[in-house]
Amino acid sequence: MRLRLPQNATLLVGLLLLTAACAKTPADPAQKAQSNANANDPPAIKSVDVVKVSPQEATIARGQSGDVVVPIKIKDGYHVNANPPTFPYLKPTELELPQSKELSVEFISYPDPIKKKFSFTEGKELAVYEGDAIIKAHIKADKSAKPGKRNLSAKLRVQACDDKVCYAPGVLDVALPLDIK
Repeated sequence: MRLRLPQNATLLVGLLLLTAACAKTPADPAQKAQSNANANDPPAIKSVDVVKVSPQEATIARGQSGDVVVPIKIKDGYHVNANPPTFPYLKPTELELPQSKELSVEFISYPDPIKKKFSFTEGKELAVYEGDAIIKAHIKADKSAKPGKRNLSAKLRVQACDDKVCYAPGVLDVALPLDIK
């Protein structure tokens, strides 16, 4: 005995099979995680969202050296690793400036760290920055440097943590205002 389906049922089964064949699951693990995330979950914390940079304009005479002051503000409840960090596996807060024929970085100075214990440090103190901190880049302007205002492109590498976990490191692009006299 042969089972006969009504014509509409055959069409419905065909559409269901076609839909199932065309459905794709995300191949990328990040897409899978995103598709599995609950819409009510808080957004993921990024290290670059925890740190704000507000560089001050510096004036340097040609043939002279001067400091470019780079204040950073770390959001309340978070910290970033000091430079140098307590342990070699920790990512330090680091300012990177490119060298050029007109401008050279002589050295970068970082603030004195705060020493704190956290729940994840097993009783050991970590060297960190919290709240406001100031980084200084000591720059020399070559005698051949063209006078005028410009922005130096810099990068600030940070890894933010709270009192329980550390988040993925990030990089902030920073424009450092500089006036060569």
